[in-house]
Amino acid sequence: MSTAHSTALNFRSAVEADVPELVALVESAYRGDASRAGWTTEADYLDGQRTDPEGVRAIIGAADGVLLVVERGGELVACCQLEHRGDHAYFGMFAVRPGLQGGGLGKEILAEAERRAREAWGAKEMRMTVVNVREELIAYYVRRGYRRTGEMSPFPYGDERFGVPLRADLAFELLVKPL
Repeated sequence: MSTAHSTALNFRSAVEADVPELVALVESAYRGDASRAGWTTEADYLDGQRTDPEGVRAIIGAADGVLLVVERGGELVACCQLEHRGDHAYFGMFAVRPGLQGGGLGKEILAEAERRAREAWGAKEMRMTVVNVREELIAYYVRRGYRRTGEMSPFPYGDERFGVPLRADLAFELLVKPL
C-alpha cells in the first residue's frame, strides 16, 4: 500500500484561490480524453465544459452551502458540493481525480458528505441528480443506498455552460437517500 493511499483525507471549504484547480479537477473527471482514465467520464455523451470559474465561484459564495475540497498529503484529490435545502441536502459537483477513481475514495467522501449534512443541518435526506444515461454511475449510488425516483428534469440543451450534448435523450434523474 502506497503512502498516498494511507494518508488521511482532509476536508475543508473551498476558497477563491482554489477555483482554477477545482475547475481543472472537475473537467478532468468528466470531460475529454483525460476523463477516460477514470470511470466517471461523460465524454461519450457530452462535449465542451462541465463547469467554469464563475460556476465554481457561485457555489463557493452560496450562503446555504459549501464546496468541500478534499486533500490527501496536501494535494487536491476530490471535491463535492453540499447545499442545505430545508429538510434535505443536495449533493453535487462530485469529482475525484481520474487516476484515483475505483479505489474507495469516492465512497469515503460520499459518507463524509452525508454525515456533515446530517450533523450540520439536520438533513433527513440527501438528494442528487445524475444524467439519466449514466447507468454505471446510477448503479454506484444505488449500491450506496440511493433510490432511483424516476423523476426527471430537463437537460439544459443550448446552455453550453453545462456542456455540448452529443445525444438528444439526456435528462437528469433525481436520486434520494434517507439520512
